[in-house]
Amino acid sequence: MSKFIFITGGVVSSLGKGIAAASIGKLLEARGLRTTIIKCDPYLNVDPGTMNPYQHGEVYVTEDGAETDLDLGHYERFTNAYVSKDSNITTGKIYYSVIMKERRGDYLGKTVQIIPHITDEIKDSIRKVSHDRDVDVTIVEIGGTVGDIESLPFLEAIRQMRWELGESYALNIHVTLLPYIRSAGEHKTKPTQHSVGRLREIGIMPDILLCRTEKAMDQEQREKIALFCNVDKEAVIDACDVKHIYEVPMVFKKEGLDDLILKKLHIKSQDNDLRDWQDVVIKRLKYPEREVKISVVGKYISLPDAYKSIYEALVHGGIANNARVFINKIDSEDLERDKDLARSLNGSKGILIPGGFGTRGIEGKIRAVQYAREKNIPFFGICLGMQVASIEFARNVCGLKGANSTEFDQDTKYPVISLLEEQKNVKNMGASMRLGAYACHLLKNSLSFRSYKKENVLERHRHRYEFNNKYKKFFEQNGMLFAGMNTENHLVEIIELKGHPWFVACQFHPEFKSKPERAHPLFRQFIAAALENSH
Repeated sequence: MSKFIFITGGVVSSLGKGIAAASIGKLLEARGLRTTIIKCDPYLNVDPGTMNPYQHGEVYVTEDGAETDLDLGHYERFTNAYVSKDSNITTGKIYYSVIMKERRGDYLGKTVQIIPHITDEIKDSIRKVSHDRDVDVTIVEIGGTVGDIESLPFLEAIRQMRWELGESYALNIHVTLLPYIRSAGEHKTKPTQHSVGRLREIGIMPDILLCRTEKAMDQEQREKIALFCNVDKEAVIDACDVKHIYEVPMVFKKEGLDDLILKKLHIKSQDNDLRDWQDVVIKRLKYPEREVKISVVGKYISLPDAYKSIYEALVHGGIANNARVFINKIDSEDLERDKDLARSLNGSKGILIPGGFGTRGIEGKIRAVQYAREKNIPFFGICLGMQVASIEFARNVCGLKGANSTEFDQDTKYPVISLLEEQKNVKNMGASMRLGAYACHLLKNSLSFRSYKKENVLERHRHRYEFNNKYKKFFEQNGMLFAGMNTENHLVEIIELKGHPWFVACQFHPEFKSKPERAHPLFRQFIAAALENSH
């Protein structure tokens, strides 16, 4: 039977519970254990698929086509754990399931209540994942902070699970804030004490505290927190700020967190010093041989988490090329107003246009594509980035004035991007796009084939609109190469430009399958091309 680690957070949000969960998974995998990680989100949405990126950040897509919380991206980047639609449990999913059971009469006339019906559903959902994965340890991150009303059913469920499983089968880790007051020159432990107090009020006793702080604490502060929070001194872990998130497993390793977890869960395993992670990832992050500037032209630039996987995949591409990647974030709406485009994009050795929805900022993206094409700057388009690249090519190379996507102009004379046939009658917006992994066949004479070094690949999708095949032959006559196709549905997956140093745009999202020690082939080669452009 799997053992469980429950991770909660207190005081404020954005303390890095997701990174902590992923890092713990990394440490346990290094010790030879099989792990899986679950994110419990307290919002009433069934999934984040219909949320504005400004509300929630990016929507991460799993191999089986689930739209999930971005923390699942951290889980997959740090570990080899398989995540799926069952790995993201939301209040919306739980209530929907319980209400459907009530309507079918599954509860045999009982009054349906938060306890036990909602909490039982949460526990069953957690157990299902651990059972299906057949793992040694299941890590469960509870979203939100202790004290939030909407988090209470999840906290009650894990309280019950700890009681039912016994202390050698379940472990509570609490992530809390340890602020450093510069004017006083000291840390303040009261926020941590209050957070642990709230947790204990609802019946959860933390076994380990991860104290998030900008400056390392001393032994006296560690002892004070242990005394007032009723935990062992060795269980007060210094989770100090780091420059790169991929350093966190090394920080936890140095603090002895993996040994402590194994001790408390009564697990014996081999030791591992994470030397490969240190040499391949951390060393290249800290001491790169080269550097390169990449401009990301997006419509949600003001919120860093909106393109989280894109930014991380660019870093991975840099690691693979032993280079530091400087990301120049450009709001595509600004490019619509900017008369001097070269000023904004000057110094960029590569231009990337990520995905998105809606008409806002589209013309700015199209201008950026034109600049990259005409100036022979390596270009990488992803999802919407491929669509705007097709529009720009239609207008400025093929002479199809006013060419557009029917998403932006339903009456366009040249709909080079149009709605998928199966999408035309869709009424419900949630989980109704083309989602998850689909096959792509690559042409052998393409940059994409030389990147992947194989003919057939599986990549994850999240979109409603596609390239209109009516224009395929005309585009080919004007110098476009359709480098990747989904042969089953005859859908365009990758376009390239003949004669350009590196111009690749794909309908799928390669960023979701990139890892720090194993960069996605397209990101690796995009950064390589940008570095070549730097000479």
